[in-house]
Amino acid sequence: MRWLVVGATGMLGKDLLRVLGEHGRDADGLGSAGLDVTDAAATSAAVRGYDVVVNSAAYTAVDAAETDEAAAFAVNAVGPANLARACAAAGSRLVQISTDYVFDGSATTPYPDDAPVAPRSAYGRTKLAGEWAARAGSDDVLVVRTAWLYGAHGGCFPKTIARVARERGGLDVVDDQVGQPTWTVDLAELVVRLVLAQAPAGTYHGTASGQVSWHGFAQAVVAAAGLDEQIVRPTTSEAFTRPAPRPAYSVLDHGSVRSAGVEPIGDWRERWDAAAASVLA
Repeated sequence: MRWLVVGATGMLGKDLLRVLGEHGRDADGLGSAGLDVTDAAATSAAVRGYDVVVNSAAYTAVDAAETDEAAAFAVNAVGPANLARACAAAGSRLVQISTDYVFDGSATTPYPDDAPVAPRSAYGRTKLAGEWAARAGSDDVLVVRTAWLYGAHGGCFPKTIARVARERGGLDVVDDQVGQPTWTVDLAELVVRLVLAQAPAGTYHGTASGQVSWHGFAQAVVAAAGLDEQIVRPTTSEAFTRPAPRPAYSVLDHGSVRSAGVEPIGDWRERWDAAAASVLA
């Protein structure tokens, strides 16, 4: 089984290649310099000969997408459309990485995979369009939604929090947005396990278990950095107005993962404890 990771130079892409190597899998990676997913011909040529293609390429500048939705749509929707058609022609399985932003964030219980979608931002709209495009282009697609990603190979919330806490000696973090901090290594492992388990085509939620606010996560980060967690002060979203609205509730249910015979990612706090040293190094 040959794997191709698209978006291989990103935070998730790098960990996907590492995890695949640890599993002894034959895997190659292409970053944006090696493959423009908006180029249909190039995409078709790139996927030939691969059994599984994981698309972790994305336009993730959430606020910038509000004023340049066309650019976000090109990568987040046209790209998956090209990949899905190419995979269908090549007989490859496509894994499309998506996001919690497809939901409106108004729920109070975890979102199942078939919950109604209602994105409130340009980023969410374009990622949802990517889900639809992937499914329309191929019958063999796993859509894996994730949220609150962090990892060692790129900028992320824990790195920023630890740096700002050291520089300023204290900081304010919102406590009215709740989600599931998810380590890219764990998501990579889950993707591999879903494919190896021959999970049926469909939508799966790839987030850590449990839930916490950004404030609570920030406290765990500064504690791991050797600082007093009390220097993290709670505040509200109204104090941090941004162009793109953030979901207030980003907790995803893992029922479809279990139905495929795969164990979901463990509790966010346990997984952060395992990840902290490498992420904050």
